[in-house]
Amino acid sequence: MGSFVYICTMVKQKDGFRGEQSVVLPPMVVAMAEHDELASSLFVTDIGYYPNATNHYRERKKAIDQYVLIYCVDGNGWYQLNGKEYQVSKNQFFILPAGQPHIYGAKEWWTIYWVHFRGEHASIFAEGMQKPNDINIALNSRISDRIGIFEEIISTLQAGEEIEDLRYASSLLHHFLASMRYLGQFRRSKTINLDNQNVVDAAVHYMQENIGNRIKLADVIRYVGYSQSHFSQLFRHQKGVSPLAYFNQMKVEYACKMLRETDMKINQICYKIGIEDPFYFSRMFSKIVGMSPSEYRTNVTSC
Repeated sequence: MGSFVYICTMVKQKDGFRGEQSVVLPPMVVAMAEHDELASSLFVTDIGYYPNATNHYRERKKAIDQYVLIYCVDGNGWYQLNGKEYQVSKNQFFILPAGQPHIYGAKEWWTIYWVHFRGEHASIFAEGMQKPNDINIALNSRISDRIGIFEEIISTLQAGEEIEDLRYASSLLHHFLASMRYLGQFRRSKTINLDNQNVVDAAVHYMQENIGNRIKLADVIRYVGYSQSHFSQLFRHQKGVSPLAYFNQMKVEYACKMLRETDMKINQICYKIGIEDPFYFSRMFSKIVGMSPSEYRTNVTSC
């Protein structure tokens, strides 16, 4: 119970974190999904992303009729269910069952993707997921693919609340939850022969899977298992730039995609690529692209 005592001594915050995203569907829209022959199988009621959520805490003494999935991609936290406390680390997720009171929160801070969902088939995806489940980075991990599906759910629900939007969001939610519930099957399509896998390609994959996190060169080197000098030489020879410069370019390319394809604010995009300071992000973006993020968005949308 140590985490619970600790969390009660500090400021508790449900939401309102810098860079957060969330969509809460109105009861009328939830009812529309619940009574639709397609969307009723599985549908979102609330969904969001909390980056670096310090002192995040949520207690529901009264049970809700939704399943709650929390996917921690950085930091760590804890939750209580049925009188038992669980610890949650980076690259772990859990699903809280509908109809049961619960408490959860960050130990100090965490970055989480979360979704409340219901539907006729919701229990299938939640079965056996009450304890923390690992989603570790590997050569076939496809974490960036999973996050892309999540982003598309949010953008779909932000764009409209017509029945076609709800049906498409439902289809995406099936895929997102299946990528976790059936992790082996989701990864199978990207199986890689390690004997033929180039160490630089493996490092690039690791960077892509961590594009929203704050990683160092030491983390990449630890992943590929090479010495720093040998790895840096190999990387620069193949890519023409240092690993850090390449990672920054990758982050900026992803930021460009979000500037083109979403309505996210620039400070939200910062957190999506693992940068907390919007001014630092703007300087880095301008250095690589040749214009500020706001100028880039204006130019591409006016073409």
